[in-house]
Amino acid sequence: MAGTIQPHEDALVVMLRIGGYDVRRVMVDQGSAMDIIYPDLYKGLGLKPKDLTTYNSPLVSFEGRMVSPKGLIRLPVQAGTDVVKVDFIIVDVFSSYTVIMGRTWLHTLKAISSTLHQKVKYPSGGQQLKSPASGLDVPADGVECKDLEKVIVAGDPEKFFQVGAKLPLQEKARLLEFLRANVDVFAWNPYEAPGVDSNFICHRLNVNPAVMPRRQPPRRLSKEHAEAVRSEVAKLKQAGVINEVFYPQ
Repeated sequence: MAGTIQPHEDALVVMLRIGGYDVRRVMVDQGSAMDIIYPDLYKGLGLKPKDLTTYNSPLVSFEGRMVSPKGLIRLPVQAGTDVVKVDFIIVDVFSSYTVIMGRTWLHTLKAISSTLHQKVKYPSGGQQLKSPASGLDVPADGVECKDLEKVIVAGDPEKFFQVGAKLPLQEKARLLEFLRANVDVFAWNPYEAPGVDSNFICHRLNVNPAVMPRRQPPRRLSKEHAEAVRSEVAKLKQAGVINEVFYPQ
């Protein structure tokens, strides 16, 4: 029970990749025979009534009242490297969770969950993966992130991927094939990613625009340091990472 504060009465809440998106506040409930999606995720995935198939059987909520489902949809659910198709029932009621994963998903994954230990454990590729409540993608039982293998790309030692050394051979081969096929989308240094959209990421100084900027006394650098700074600034300007701004005296 390392990593948990005992005693506790917490529900088992994890993060899963559902429909291609990382979804938080996913409750794993052995007492539920159904896998449920609540309105937050329904809207977040951009689902529409036309995406659903009819499901007419009413459900009983935690409060004991009858709930009529909006419909049913099948979505892929990824835990670690394992992906299973799950039939979700969509309900339009409030919940502090986005999803409830019930016995159907647990049994398909051959998983064992423990609210006491805040863990889900399941077999994957002949290995046992023990997953914490923060998500189901952290390997354990000897499969550590430090066990990495360096794979050089295109014969350039400065360009390489690091993959799990203990990945199953077939899975590792598929991963490397995918990475090499898409190697052109990787930026190996900041200068290979010019003109990054400021809507994606932008660093701004937390200053008051109403205050007149003051010129600071220049710092005296050695010739070698000054040349290195000028060279680095020129590279960043050329890549569009920084822009020069002139203030009135």
